Amino acid sequence: MALIGALCFAELGARRPLAGGGYVYLRETMGELPAFLYGWTQLVVINSGGIAAVAITFAGYACGLVGLGEHGIKPLAVTAILVLSIVNYLGIRPGSITQNILTILKLLALAGVIGAGIWALTGGATELGGVVEQQPADGAGMWKLLGIALIPVLFSYGGWQHANHIGGEIRSPGKNLPRALLLGVATVVLFYVLTNIAYLSALGVEGLAASSTPAADTLVKMVGPVGGKLIGLGIVFSTLGFVNLVILAAPRIYQTMAADGLFFGRVAQIHPRYHTPSGAIVFQGIWAAVLAVSGTYAQLLDYVVFGDWIFFGLVVATLFFYRRRTDGGDSDFRAPGYPLTPMIFVATAVYVVISSILWNPLNALLGAGLIALGVPVFLFWRRRRG
Repeated sequence: MALIGALCFAELGARRPLAGGGYVYLRETMGELPAFLYGWTQLVVINSGGIAAVAITFAGYACGLVGLGEHGIKPLAVTAILVLSIVNYLGIRPGSITQNILTILKLLALAGVIGAGIWALTGGATELGGVVEQQPADGAGMWKLLGIALIPVLFSYGGWQHANHIGGEIRSPGKNLPRALLLGVATVVLFYVLTNIAYLSALGVEGLAASSTPAADTLVKMVGPVGGKLIGLGIVFSTLGFVNLVILAAPRIYQTMAADGLFFGRVAQIHPRYHTPSGAIVFQGIWAAVLAVSGTYAQLLDYVVFGDWIFFGLVVATLFFYRRRTDGGDSDFRAPGYPLTPMIFVATAVYVVISSILWNPLNALLGAGLIALGVPVFLFWRRRRG
């Protein structure tokens, strides 16, 4: 699914290599309201809440590694958000260099887990987890459970969509953006599938099901306590990489939205020297820090996780509009298998959304309310612009 989504986003990015990515595609094909609700949801909860949640995770592991107590978690999380916001404020090059370094360190940590798994498969471990027969759910129940399970799994493979948000700042985007998306996602798929093989080799089905920290448990089982420390360090790099990625890419959505007159004018500001959306970076950094301190991010994310997939499906669906229009922009890349590829992705998004609603109707209702709050905000800004 990640590869199919990347193929569709690669064509969208090649057609419309503009800052803002999904916001621009929705605005040009479905109108300003769907585009604004996309930007609103990303700003208020999904991106800012994701930054806050993962920064807290980073701080928790970092404090554990250096022996700080829980009282240091929130201050360290806020510090990470502000420092990385400053790095990306100073230019897309510092932000991208930071991202490359953190990604390489993350891949090295995953390579260690994969190496332990290969050792387990070749008989290097004395006690391996066994495969246990499980009683399957019935047909309808299995499909609902699978849909819910897909949400965190697809999230773990996600992040590639952020490349489109900086399409206006990529050299030769018609060629380089599709190349980056496809090579990046293929690398992630390779590493993650091998990592899951390592988990199952070392822990088995029951051990994996019982573990909330499978990477650490795998290395501890294979190489002892030092393995837990090493993977903790890897998770520190991985979580920082996610926070930096969102801080680097997401502000282009809000800057474009503000440039359309649908948000605070300062958020539309481009720094005259660094050529970054400085106003949007500052706004996002402050709001994400507030969410991290308040601790409300987890609840907010639970509410709108299904909404994220509503917009994911809508953004990919814009490809149908562009293909039918003569003014949809030229493209050096076309998604193979069209129209089947976008149809599969949109159908999967619908499936995940329906499963999420069936699993927790109250959360879905509250999430829909948060998204709907964007309608009067949109009307306010449009009237003010007028």
